[in-house]
Amino acid sequence: MHGLTQQQLDLVTRKSSAQAWRIVLSDWVLIASALSAAALLPNPVTYVLAILVVGCRQLSLGIIVHETGHQTFFESKPLNDFVGRWLSGYWVFSSKTDYMKGHLRHHQLAGTLDDPDLKNYAAYPVSKKSFRRKVWRDLSGQTGWRRLRSIGRSIVRYNTLNAEGQRVVRGGLITNIAFLGLLTALGQPWLYLVWVGAFVSTHMLSTRLRQIGEHAAVPNGQSLDPRDHTRTILTQWWERLLIAPHQIGYHLEHHLLPSVPIYRLPTLHKMLVDNGYLASDLVITGYPSLIRRVTH
Repeated sequence: MHGLTQQQLDLVTRKSSAQAWRIVLSDWVLIASALSAAALLPNPVTYVLAILVVGCRQLSLGIIVHETGHQTFFESKPLNDFVGRWLSGYWVFSSKTDYMKGHLRHHQLAGTLDDPDLKNYAAYPVSKKSFRRKVWRDLSGQTGWRRLRSIGRSIVRYNTLNAEGQRVVRGGLITNIAFLGLLTALGQPWLYLVWVGAFVSTHMLSTRLRQIGEHAAVPNGQSLDPRDHTRTILTQWWERLLIAPHQIGYHLEHHLLPSVPIYRLPTLHKMLVDNGYLASDLVITGYPSLIRRVTH
């Protein structure tokens, strides 16, 4: 199907705990650096940059949940589970278990009308005016407010949740209260507002751009061939910093071989291009180009 040799498959599916730790640590270093800059150099520029960087890193925490859910991140399964919960998922009230139930169905049903993620991209392409309204709802906190209300309902209804739901609420409260406590001890409790502000604004926009980048306005959304129902987006450093962290633009490659860790996707991409399986018209360079393609 993809023309790769067994040696190539072995190379791109090999897990590396060192590479996984590099991603986890880089995310938290960027979060800490953005918040520190806002505290040490308080001005509108550092506040905006902090919200941009932190929001994108919160999406990255969700990506780590995705990778650990696929069991493709660390070599150790228990380590995958720990990092997918305590160093990523709980911070944004995300359940690795519940997420993967829907996500595995997405992999099985992508390219059909039964795809559970269809609602995230089916309407595209949309008018530029409609797209601007969506961006405004995200950046103004309207989309994020609905997410906060959902988290609040889970906390209030804790006793009615199943075991996994209760575990996520407990983990989310423990990590976020501990984070607020740490910031308070450092004399900067207001930085928690930056964390929440990023969560309800730039994080929501980054998530939307990720969703439309993966499957919106593709050549044939009703084809089972990943080359028809998804795409690859090649990104610049600033896009990986502010919009689409790490290698999430290689979504065609991920659908083709979900067993490939995110840090091996660029290598897989090169292999597919070299053997002629991946044509250039399936690749978009940058999110500005994507936005032009999904709007009219």
